[in-house]
Amino acid sequence: MARPIRETPVLKGEDAFNFEMRRLEVDNMSEEQRAENRRKLDEQVERAKKYIKICF
Repeated sequence: MARPIRETPVLKGEDAFNFEMRRLEVDNMSEEQRAENRRKLDEQVERAKKYIKICF
């Protein structure tokens, strides 16, 4: 039997401030990088489909 999932703690004070600052510092990718990542993902999905059989 699975254990219950604990409640997610709420960040307060300095922890909340640091989390928010790190969240805002995330580097955004250029459109070219996004397109390249999407192309690579699509290739991997197509390759994986050769080995995966879905039955309904």
